[in-house]
Amino acid sequence: MAPKPPPSLFTWLILPIIVLIFLYSTLLPLYTLSSTNSQPRKPKIPISPKCNLFEGHWVTDTNQKPMYDETCPFHRNAWNCLRNKRDNMSLINSWKWVPGKCELSRIDPFEFLGLMRNKNIGFVGDSLNENFLVSFLCILRVADERAKKWKRKGAWRGAYFPKFNVTVAYHRAVLLAKYKLQPKQSTVFDQEGLNGIHRVDIDVPSEDWAGIINFYDVLVFNTGHWWGYDKFPKETPLVFYKAGKPILPPLGMLDGLKVVLDNMVAYIQKEFPKKTIKFWRLQSPRHFYGGEWNQNGSCLLNEPLEEHQLDLWFDPSNNGVNKEARQLNSVIEEALRDTDIKILDLTHLSEFRADAHPAIWLGKKDAVAEWGQDCMHWCLPGVPDTWVDILSQFIRYSLETG
Repeated sequence: MAPKPPPSLFTWLILPIIVLIFLYSTLLPLYTLSSTNSQPRKPKIPISPKCNLFEGHWVTDTNQKPMYDETCPFHRNAWNCLRNKRDNMSLINSWKWVPGKCELSRIDPFEFLGLMRNKNIGFVGDSLNENFLVSFLCILRVADERAKKWKRKGAWRGAYFPKFNVTVAYHRAVLLAKYKLQPKQSTVFDQEGLNGIHRVDIDVPSEDWAGIINFYDVLVFNTGHWWGYDKFPKETPLVFYKAGKPILPPLGMLDGLKVVLDNMVAYIQKEFPKKTIKFWRLQSPRHFYGGEWNQNGSCLLNEPLEEHQLDLWFDPSNNGVNKEARQLNSVIEEALRDTDIKILDLTHLSEFRADAHPAIWLGKKDAVAEWGQDCMHWCLPGVPDTWVDILSQFIRYSLETG
């Protein structure tokens, strides 16, 4: 019979095992927690009707600070409200958009540009998309101060971020379709009171974005603010052409918008690669009070509107000065039906912010006397920074879900 090992040997064998088990069970949760916390926190994404980033309310947050200031080299002077000494800029930027049923995280410029490495983002449309772009560029520059101005491929303005090999740019195409002024002597329309026409080829994209088909990985389109009689008065109206011939009988402004949208959306669907992530930003609301921009309309308000005030300002049935945003949105949404273009519905959250326009602080002497108050574009930093937060979440979600 084999002799039994002495008790002290058991003690020396078992004790180290117990110690190892204890250390393992104690340190593993700490390591797991540390590993989890070291990963970038992914923002919650609008992936279901229960999580709608476009519905919510504004709250004041004293910890909310802009990511950039008046020294950003991509500013446009009239929107640089810090440099132009606009009143209440601290208050304007203390408001935070809070969606009703999910969280909106602020963009992390470093993480976002890392996600977009070797990719490009393009904006196409009118000056409200340019307003959007400038906010985006100033925010992204936080992660790459070597960013350079970029104007190629027909871009109106943009930036290249060399640290990440990312280009973000804006192509000015206010109607999206090609248009040009034709003097009276060269037009087939010879009506009394005409000084000429603006010919719109509904089936031909503007040259400013016709050459970008394979360049951008993400595109944000818009049009709307130029579809009014203040831009194209009866003396030089829009006249719509298809296949090189005038459409007869002539179309009115709204019907013209519908056929341009149908043709431009069809062009985007046909010509752009399926892998291109495409968004359409709905209308940015104006906040003229007391008249149009050329009728002493004003927006010298100190706080956002209340929910109960929005319909009075914007419902088309009230026939107010600012009715066109909701009016045009219904036309745009119909044109986008059954396409893969994602709607970026920034209208509602922006309707509240009557307090956040450049108004009389335009950075140029006599600008108000010449152009009136600017109650259409947005101060920067300001509301478009929230647009950037939302867009960045949608881009992330689109890339991660394919």
